[in-house]
Amino acid sequence: WKPLLNAPTQLFSDSFDDSENGTLLPGLPDDLAQRCLSSLSPSLLFSVCHPWRRLLYFPSFPPFFSLYVLFSPLHGPTTTNPVPGGIDPQNSIEFFSFDPISSSWTTLPTPPQNPPLHLLHRHPSFLSRNLPIQSLTVSNHLVLIAATTHKLFPALSSPLVFHPESNSWFYGPQISTPRRWCVTGSAQGAVYMASGVGSHYQGDIARSMERWDLNKKRESWGWENKAPLKDGRFSREEVEAVGYRGKLCMVNVKGNAVKEGAVYDVELDKWEEMPQGMVAGWNGPAATMDEDVIYVIDEVKGRLSKYDGENDCWEKVIELEQLKRAEQITAGRGKICAISEKGEKIIVVDVRDKPARFWEVAPPPGMEVVAVHVLPRMISRQH
Repeated sequence: WKPLLNAPTQLFSDSFDDSENGTLLPGLPDDLAQRCLSSLSPSLLFSVCHPWRRLLYFPSFPPFFSLYVLFSPLHGPTTTNPVPGGIDPQNSIEFFSFDPISSSWTTLPTPPQNPPLHLLHRHPSFLSRNLPIQSLTVSNHLVLIAATTHKLFPALSSPLVFHPESNSWFYGPQISTPRRWCVTGSAQGAVYMASGVGSHYQGDIARSMERWDLNKKRESWGWENKAPLKDGRFSREEVEAVGYRGKLCMVNVKGNAVKEGAVYDVELDKWEEMPQGMVAGWNGPAATMDEDVIYVIDEVKGRLSKYDGENDCWEKVIELEQLKRAEQITAGRGKICAISEKGEKIIVVDVRDKPARFWEVAPPPGMEVVAVHVLPRMISRQH
């Protein structure tokens, strides 16, 4: 059948559209045909014929990766019973997945509502600043770890987790001190949370560091205290801790402002100074590809760069007008996904291509992008 796989797309379409039983490859049982087809590009399988398209979404078929996005409605959430003062206590975040093969958006299942979920992105009293909703990916899970309620309290007492392969939400272990404006990151299958502010500022919380190891069995999940930070300078705003070669790297201020960097060694449970070249070029949102390469966008120049650890410098990958004032980025499967200014769209840069190429993904109408992640597509989806 090897020559058959190299045949023109039209040949496939004609032969399979006319097939009464929808077999994957004529003359082969479906289980063997699936093994043969699993090595082909998902975009090719999607475009050839309906049986191959359906195969893409079988639970037994290797899942391709999709975008998982947190959105905020541009006009705010709606409620049939507005509260006094016009402040809506309901959740102002919606969860979607973007299928890059069919170019379609799908809503995620509704998160658990016990306790009620209150994730506020905007507050009427703070019109000029959005409230952070901190999320990350670890071991193919989407994890929401910190946010703010309408009363300016921490919104999550436990991490809220979505698992695409089971298409389900669940809560992680209870956080000893729920907080917001904190450091969040992942490395080697574990979630790290440091610093931050609870219902009010506390110096010991602002210096604290905790770990939740998802590699352990669920009945053994919990938060472990780790080496504290030397001060509370990382509690001023939300901070992304980037997992990089067994370490977590972070800076305490966004953009081109003067900043302080810190590096945490996850094996030695020890804090280190950030290399000078690394902190000097950390001028915007950052992310790591497979915990091996750090990428950062200079939000003033729109320059995407990657870090050269041997020479302690940043190498330019591409410079784009569309990347100026980027608000957040994620990395996965050889691509950098950046949220443009004001969350208007997602810019995808394929860094494996030489030179790098890019394209844009528009959000559903009336939605502002808050955060983007790369995870396997949802198994239960049907086409």
